[in-house]
Amino acid sequence: MQKVFFQDLGQIDYKLAWDYQEQLLAAIVNEKMANRNLPPADQFPPKHYLLFCEHPHVYTLGKSGKEDHLLLNDQQLHDNQAVFYKINRGGDITYHGPGQIVGYPILNLDFFFNDIHLYLRYLEEAVILTLAEYNIAASRIDKLTGVWIDAEDPAKARKICAFGVRCSRWVTMHGFAFNVNTDLSYFNNIIPCGITDKAVTSLSHETGMTMDIEEVKMKLQKHLCNLFNMELIPGSVPQLIG
Repeated sequence: MQKVFFQDLGQIDYKLAWDYQEQLLAAIVNEKMANRNLPPADQFPPKHYLLFCEHPHVYTLGKSGKEDHLLLNDQQLHDNQAVFYKINRGGDITYHGPGQIVGYPILNLDFFFNDIHLYLRYLEEAVILTLAEYNIAASRIDKLTGVWIDAEDPAKARKICAFGVRCSRWVTMHGFAFNVNTDLSYFNNIIPCGITDKAVTSLSHETGMTMDIEEVKMKLQKHLCNLFNMELIPGSVPQLIG
């Protein structure tokens, strides 16, 4: 069982959280490289991190996305109190905002499994199992990363959680955005994940009530721990530099 340092950063500027992930990833990679030249007794122990947070309104575009999937100009972004970043994860465009659980696992997959597709499936499964605790049946759509409601009906299928990751020397960053109490109107300003024929939803929209987001976080943590066979160590992440 791997120990994973956990911190909930609360609401934090997107760029600051992105820079923080880069710092943690670089530290893990540097220790991995150093271990190659050290005897086993002197090697750095594995380090892994899981960050939860929320962001102020922001649109992010992955490496494989198209900028015209953002439907706002600079003035309209300002009017919506939103910002836009091109970033180094996979995937297309998505939205982050208040009421959303954003998860950033920075894991050294050498100590889990060296399979990025399985990694994504496990992240999806944690969200699917969390939704099941609220009597919501969710699943996947073939060739479309994410967690969906009514996935079997193309006319009704709607995404509740988006995923986009980066992996460097088998160390992960970026992660998932789980819509809990999210203002879904912000998705009208983009073509979410480049998909034109499917809607976006949230846990509060599906249940018809405002959710206790802290309760949802606890359930999600439980399923992540079970699936990845890891133990979360709260409050033990290095101090954020920024």
